[in-house]
Formats: sequence, structure tokens, C-alpha cells
Amino acid sequence: MNHPNTPDDTPDDRRSDTNDLPPHTTLQGQLTRLLQSLGSDDADSVTGVFGAWRELVGDSVAAHVQPVRLDHATLVVEVDDPSWATELRFLEASLCAKISSFTTTPVTALEVRVKRR
Repeated sequence: MNHPNTPDDTPDDRRSDTNDLPPHTTLQGQLTRLLQSLGSDDADSVTGVFGAWRELVGDSVAAHVQPVRLDHATLVVEVDDPSWATELRFLEASLCAKISSFTTTPVTALEVRVKRR
């Protein structure tokens, strides 16, 4: 059944192809501009780290450590216990290398914050 306000056939010239839009008018472009204005990296880098966090660090680390912000080449993470801050210092080099492979910006450092209880 057709809805009275939505025609079955939309002329091709009325359809919008987001690949033809300037980068600043797409949602991805807007998100990248917003992130850059906040001093963060582009949307691809941020979503790569945040979207794949559990896969990148494993279940046991992800249960206690969460990414907060990607600030240029520094990933800010929050831990639920000070012992995890110590653990991340030992894992920093290998974790940065692994994360860098998922982003367009190399991650060279972790900034670890302990979550307030």
C-alpha cells in the first residue's frame, strides 16, 4: 500500500548521492569538522579506535579501560582502578602500535586517567 505522501517513483534527478556532495555537507564531513574544531583527529581515526576498542585490547582490558579521546597522536583512556594505569604503562608501546594500524593518525602515547568513584 502506498503512503499518500511518498511516491513510488522518485525521479533520478531528485535523488541525492552523498559521493557527489562537497565533504563539508556530508555527515562524515560535518563530524570531521566538529572533531577538528575540538582538537581531535578525523572521524575515521576516532571511530576506528572507539568502534574497535574491544577487538584491539581484548575483553579483559576493555572491561576496565575505556578510550575517552583521541588527541592528535595521544589516546586518552580512563581506567577503573589504579592498578590498570600501571598495567597500561607496560603495554603502552605495543598497544600504541596496534591502535595505529587501525587509524589514519599514528598513536604514539597513552594518557591514562583513573576514573573517580
